[in-house]
Amino acid sequence: MMGRVSISSGYGEDSTNVSNIFIDEYMSEANDAQIKIYLFLLRMMSANLPTSVPALADKFNHTEKDVLRALKYWENKGLISLEYDGAQHLTGIHMEDITSANARKYGRRRGDTVITPVTASAPQVVQQSMPGTPASVTAIPTRNVAEVASRPSYTAAQLRAFKQAEGASLLAIAEQYFGRPLSSNEMSIIYYIRDELKFSDELLDYLMQYCVDNHKTDFRYMEKVAINWSQNSIVTLEQARTETYKHDSDILTVMKALGMENNPTDKETSFINRWRNELGFSMEIILEACDRTVLAVQKNRLKYCDGILQNWHKNKVVTREDIAGLDASHSADLAKKTKSRASVSSIDTKLRSGESSIRLGDNRNRFNQFEHNNVDMDELEKLLLDN
Repeated sequence: MMGRVSISSGYGEDSTNVSNIFIDEYMSEANDAQIKIYLFLLRMMSANLPTSVPALADKFNHTEKDVLRALKYWENKGLISLEYDGAQHLTGIHMEDITSANARKYGRRRGDTVITPVTASAPQVVQQSMPGTPASVTAIPTRNVAEVASRPSYTAAQLRAFKQAEGASLLAIAEQYFGRPLSSNEMSIIYYIRDELKFSDELLDYLMQYCVDNHKTDFRYMEKVAINWSQNSIVTLEQARTETYKHDSDILTVMKALGMENNPTDKETSFINRWRNELGFSMEIILEACDRTVLAVQKNRLKYCDGILQNWHKNKVVTREDIAGLDASHSADLAKKTKSRASVSSIDTKLRSGESSIRLGDNRNRFNQFEHNNVDMDELEKLLLDN
């Protein structure tokens, strides 16, 4: 019978420690690419070695976009912070301290620098810019220790009073959005955002919806967004929408691909979100549709692009190979129709030519079959004169 399995360690200096908090709280929600990138960053940090986006892509056979998405994912989770220069080039990646689930530090811990800015004596670390992303790509900056300390520690009595009074509807909405009963810590974050940051119920509702729509169900992330909005004097629903649109790199990338340089409107954003969420297309497929749209039309590009993607969704397109297959099928059908039209046209021409010949033959037959009567012209003339 199988018994317990003992696990022993022979770790020496050539090893990388992974926090149990990462394993318990974060690993189950991340995909393979995100886990690989984070663990490799830990390994590089422990060895004090530099790396780069291209190097990470080569290491794990991912695209550079996959690596950048993974980095942004962990930044949104609060486990790393990213730094950029004035030209929007990624210059630094810093690991955040997750040593305690109850006393988490969002500020940078000394000695946790994984990738340092490029110097004359060091190899270039990161030279990949974030495609289509503005300077404020880190829309939700990493908080420092002072900011964490500014959030009060609410008592059970305070939270109970909040839940039974003015916070009752908000907490009920939060439980609907996040699909679970809230913990005391999660309730205290909502209380803090409403009580200390002075968010209206409408603004707090939108904040929760924004987080859930972007698959960010960690309340620490929501708190960081709220602090960022508060620091940037965002107090209305319209200001919040404008802010979120500005910092959604996918939306900005699609807008740019369609030749639209304006700040995204609600209608434009709804189109793009439908392509990503409802239709489930990857950015690669969406951008392919954008390229075809730009080559085809000058106006109403969003609607034209939507038509392409709706058709692809109807035909169950998921990859570029699916698109190629659909294109080949369309070309074959078009060639078949063109050949059919040419055949019909040829037959019509022949029929028209044959009909003329038939009519000419009929006339000749009628002429040849006409009965010629023998008439006495002198007698005819006499009759006419008598009358």
